Amino acid sequence: MFAFFGGSVPRLVPDNLKTGVISHPKEGEVVLNYAYREMAAHYSAAVLPGRVRHPRDKSSTENTVAHVATWVIAGLRKETFTSLAQLRLRIREQMDAYNREPFQKRVGSRLSVFTTEEKPLLQALPAAPFEISTWSYKRKVNANAHVVWAKNFYSVPFSHIGALVDLRVTETMLEVYRRDERLASHLLLPVTTTNQYRTNDADLPEGRSFQAWDRARIEEWAARIGPATVTVTAKIFETVSIDEAGFDAALAVLKLSRRFPPARVEAACALALRGPVRSPRYAHLRPILDTGQDKTGQVPEPEPEPDDGGYVRGSAYYAGGNR
Repeated sequence: MFAFFGGSVPRLVPDNLKTGVISHPKEGEVVLNYAYREMAAHYSAAVLPGRVRHPRDKSSTENTVAHVATWVIAGLRKETFTSLAQLRLRIREQMDAYNREPFQKRVGSRLSVFTTEEKPLLQALPAAPFEISTWSYKRKVNANAHVVWAKNFYSVPFSHIGALVDLRVTETMLEVYRRDERLASHLLLPVTTTNQYRTNDADLPEGRSFQAWDRARIEEWAARIGPATVTVTAKIFETVSIDEAGFDAALAVLKLSRRFPPARVEAACALALRGPVRSPRYAHLRPILDTGQDKTGQVPEPEPEPDDGGYVRGSAYYAGGNR
């Protein structure tokens, strides 16, 4: 509406529908819908709802809505439309004709009154139009100075690592807030993407420890541990259709070197590769390290296959014996 008029107004007088007003008690403060209040603040407008069960507070608006509906519907009732764009065009033409229709009891038309009397009183529109948003609260900033939303990663200034932040998400943007301070804003990644990064260079300090993970960086870490670890991570990537799907599994293996000496992790990888598992992972390596099998060099026995034969009652059941 504001875009159509080319400006905003200082006061909004809505009805009391839940889309705008949560409650309007006779005594006490009016409670507005959060999104409606946010929209009004964006356009620097005060919301003053009409009184409950007092239609005369906005009688001119109610009458105009009825007139417009009648004018448009009656004018188009004999026409047939084959597309929504065609219908919109004809509605716009009907509205223009309605606004240019001369008044019956005064000089001019609705368009002339708006152009000469009302439009000069409008406030300028903000640089960006308002977008309805979704809020997500208490999201933790990860150690890589990114916060997760919809399986993707968005950077936050590194000084806020470990803090809880709130996310405001629209159709096109993601904004990061800590209390009343906006820390970062990013263009929203498409819903079809996963494990992608939006990173502002200014959010991160210098050094590779804060850079996004990729396969080359994972393989470089594995090479520092040993050739068997390189083979384990390579086998993990062979089992996934895209590299990103193997990041977590490969990093889980490499992060064992933070709990155990890298030499033991390398020995555990070499031992696991000699076993029956084609693609060893964290779940296979951790028991080897916990039990010290990497020190003895003994290959762990494979777990027995589950019996899929089902439950068998036995011959006594069918012979009519004790049940």
